[in-house]
Amino acid sequence: MQTALRTALLTLLLATAAVHAAPSVPKAGPADQEWKLGKALPHPADNAATPARVALGKALFFDPRLSGNGTVSCASCHHPGLGWSDGQKKSIGINGQRLDRAAPTIVNVAFNTQFMWDGRARSLEDQATGPLASPQEMSTDFQHMKLMLASLEGYRTMFAAAYPGEAVSERTVAKALAAFQRTVVSRDSRFDQWLGGKRGAITQQEYRGYQLFKGKANCAACHSGPNFTDNGFHNIGVAQGGHEDVGRYKLRALPSMKGAFKTPTLRDVALTAPYFRDGSAATLREVVEHYNAGGAQPAPANLSPEVRPLQLTPAEVDDLVAFMKTLTGRQKPVTVPVLPQ
Repeated sequence: MQTALRTALLTLLLATAAVHAAPSVPKAGPADQEWKLGKALPHPADNAATPARVALGKALFFDPRLSGNGTVSCASCHHPGLGWSDGQKKSIGINGQRLDRAAPTIVNVAFNTQFMWDGRARSLEDQATGPLASPQEMSTDFQHMKLMLASLEGYRTMFAAAYPGEAVSERTVAKALAAFQRTVVSRDSRFDQWLGGKRGAITQQEYRGYQLFKGKANCAACHSGPNFTDNGFHNIGVAQGGHEDVGRYKLRALPSMKGAFKTPTLRDVALTAPYFRDGSAATLREVVEHYNAGGAQPAPANLSPEVRPLQLTPAEVDDLVAFMKTLTGRQKPVTVPVLPQ
């Protein structure tokens, strides 16, 4: 009995010594602060996110009655339980129509300067009406929508509180939706905590992945800054298959923009599978392996110069994936609002 006890104590002491001997993750330095997300939420001068505007926008966001047949809402493709995306390779619109692209997350859209995969919306307010107007997405009859909203006392009260003196219109609907979406913010991730001085917030493996992210893996060339996006457009070599999607080229007919799409944020990326604009990567590991191979082969002629074979080892791929999982923010419960009847 005493021998067994001594052995157990010795094992515990050795394990404790090993933990204390293991090198700790370095403290975040001044250069690392470029990744720190600001507390202020950008907004246009005429649409600050007041409580009344956010409440109205949230109700509209979850209300399927805005769609042409009353069956789909903004939340159908941007579900809070699915990282504010929909978990589909390509989203499903009104009447079960399969769309051409995956639904991007709306997490941290307040910090974006470009909107939609091809950047065709000039602002978040402009973006808000795009899915409503699309015959494939929500197919909204705007005249009917305005009459419906104005006919409900609850909505009339909410619009009057949010935008006093302004009519119930496409514009005020768009402004309210944008005001709500700007409040969908991911922050206080384990990586953020490490930036804030908590050295134990990330592991050695995750720290190695961070160094790879900035260096050998070249991720930071496009996924830069506090929101992990350059708000730019790149052809990353995703295979087109039988349908060619020219992306940004439709708006800017430059050779480099053919097949180029907006760089998505990586905040909460572990929650938003599948990945790429066509949902062709099921896991983060598949994403990293795509870049490690230099994109799908044969590579398109206008492949972004930032996409090239990386020669990452399997262990380095693991480290990089581990780092990206540290970007998941603290999740706040989201309640579906009771809609005006």
